[in-house]
Amino acid sequence: MKLHATSLALVFSLLMTTQLEAANSLPDIGTAGVTAMSIEREARFGQAFTRFARANQPVINDPVLNEYVTDLGLKLLSQADSVRFPFRFLLINDDSINASAFLGGVVQLHTGLFLYADNESELASVIAHEITHVTQRHIARYLESQSRSTPLTVAGLVGSVALAVVNPQAGMAALQTTLGLKMQSAINYTRDNEFEADRIGLRLLHNAGFDPEAMAGFFQKLADKYQFASTPPPMLLTHPLPTSRIAEARSRARDYPKQHYPESLDFQFAKARVMVRFQQGSASELQRFFEQQATQGDGWQTDAARYGQALALLKVNNHQQARPILEGLAGKHANNIFILDALTDLDNAQERYDAAIARLQAAQKHRPDNQVVTINLADSLLQAGRHPQAATLLDNYLRRHPENLLAWELIAQAYRPLSDESAFRQAQAEVAALKGRYDLAVDQMEIAANLSKDSMQRARLGARLEQLRQQQKEWEALRN
Repeated sequence: MKLHATSLALVFSLLMTTQLEAANSLPDIGTAGVTAMSIEREARFGQAFTRFARANQPVINDPVLNEYVTDLGLKLLSQADSVRFPFRFLLINDDSINASAFLGGVVQLHTGLFLYADNESELASVIAHEITHVTQRHIARYLESQSRSTPLTVAGLVGSVALAVVNPQAGMAALQTTLGLKMQSAINYTRDNEFEADRIGLRLLHNAGFDPEAMAGFFQKLADKYQFASTPPPMLLTHPLPTSRIAEARSRARDYPKQHYPESLDFQFAKARVMVRFQQGSASELQRFFEQQATQGDGWQTDAARYGQALALLKVNNHQQARPILEGLAGKHANNIFILDALTDLDNAQERYDAAIARLQAAQKHRPDNQVVTINLADSLLQAGRHPQAATLLDNYLRRHPENLLAWELIAQAYRPLSDESAFRQAQAEVAALKGRYDLAVDQMEIAANLSKDSMQRARLGARLEQLRQQQKEWEALRN
């Protein structure tokens, strides 16, 4: 079996499996998976895998899209039971239709889902399904069953999966050794888990205010499109889709009352943003496409098309045509972060830094801890040459959000010209750590501690250095 880097979930799906209980009620997962994988240990594996993903996959570092995906995920999570740790929603720059879940609340979504989904409920149905894989502890429960029949430790099993991220062929060979690759058993387990994730995910979907029929609709589109394809998309490899799954999802959706589900403008904005910023194709072709859509659409469709048109114009530095479009949209959607971000890009491109900063500071009063507002304001301050203000803003933000990679990258830019070598090195260390490069992180943090002239700061950096060294040991244990 060959494994492509863009279909890593194929490996993970072998671990996201368990036998479905005979009863139709939810399984008692209070103790399931605990013997092999404690909640605390699973959370650590999830954190480690997030760093793995940043280092080895095209993770999108777009604050607007990241906030949209996270907000959508949290809306679904608010209806879930047994949420034991913070979730992370990673957006992967890949046009293939795929999604996957991993230990510790990590959910990966490919940008191809935006291109293929027609509405927010269809996208939400995929996220609800993946959330359920995590909350039902499918990976941990399968690891527990495997640990009873194999001499290797759980760390060895998970390490084989981690290796598959870095080196797919070596990772598959490792899995063949550790698991004996009981393919038929694994496939059966996977199918059972898929039905369970559909059933519980459907309930999340409805309770969170989304159309439950969207799940079966999305399944049917996939089945119709790839019915005769010789090479199905990764999602159908990792998520088997027999007709019985579609039929059951459709049948269960009928149990919920019929109602109207309004369209989501933010979903359409996000879809347009993915198309322009991350899909292959010329900006001129995209501009013509969205211009045509704007003339054919109505209401939210027209606004989404105009937003896409403006982004395509910005991509080719046609600022003169982009401005009236964005200002018109801002008049209708004054507080929308998609429009706010695009206007900031436009102002900065035209060196209208004061206008961008004033707009963002006004937005900050209403959204003081919003990452899109904060990141855009910091970037505008940097481009305006106001590095001390940017550093102060980002320092305060990072105290509350220490895992925001983009904020650390920006604060490193802020410190570089300020002759604060210790702070610059610390920022470089945190960036390296968030990307799983602990060797570099330890080196940079050691330099930062040695350069610090403040005794309390030096002690704090020394403590952080020891944390990084411990994380490095855990990281190496996971990889080996």
